[in-house]
Amino acid sequence: MELLISTILGCFAIGVILSAPMGPIGILCVQRTLNKGREAGWWTGLGAAISDLLYCLLTGMGMSFVNKVIEANQAPLQIFGSVILLVFGVFLIKRNPAKEIKDTSDKKENHYQEMGTGFLLTLSNPLLVFLIIPLFARFGFPSTEMPWPLIIIGYGFILVGAIVWWTLITFLVNAVRSHFNIRSMWVINIVIGIIILILSVYGLVTGLMHYIN
Repeated sequence: MELLISTILGCFAIGVILSAPMGPIGILCVQRTLNKGREAGWWTGLGAAISDLLYCLLTGMGMSFVNKVIEANQAPLQIFGSVILLVFGVFLIKRNPAKEIKDTSDKKENHYQEMGTGFLLTLSNPLLVFLIIPLFARFGFPSTEMPWPLIIIGYGFILVGAIVWWTLITFLVNAVRSHFNIRSMWVINIVIGIIILILSVYGLVTGLMHYIN
């Protein structure tokens, strides 16, 4: 039961962290929510969430042949993953979303097209793998000790985490649309960056404690 709960929480966190940064897809989702309504933004986010899950599946399968090595070196990999997340958190805090804004108000698309553009835009960023790997190392997923049903549940909660994030962000943007601006998107990046920094510092401390003890 403890492994189930930790897997669910860890994979949910992975889904949220992959989706939360206000990069190109986040900007597009916010713009469509402001210009076309909450549904347009949500479908865009859903496409991005499916693409995130695909990258996670590919990364997980690619890592399967070195799972024993990963588990044998869990502490150093946790430290390495935490350092990568630390750098990413600092980058996120300093990132200016204004540089990535493009006008989308005149484009007519149905929900499947909106989902498709969200999927393809996220899929066009293979560097996402370099965030997924340290996240997998940080949360210990997937593991050879996990039964297949639990791994499937884990991947499912990565998707759930991403969908919950896009549902939340589109709801909030739609609710405060008259007050939402570039600064708001920058604040989101800063908050998420700080959360990632906290997670990375915690990972560093627990990884280093392995050597101290």
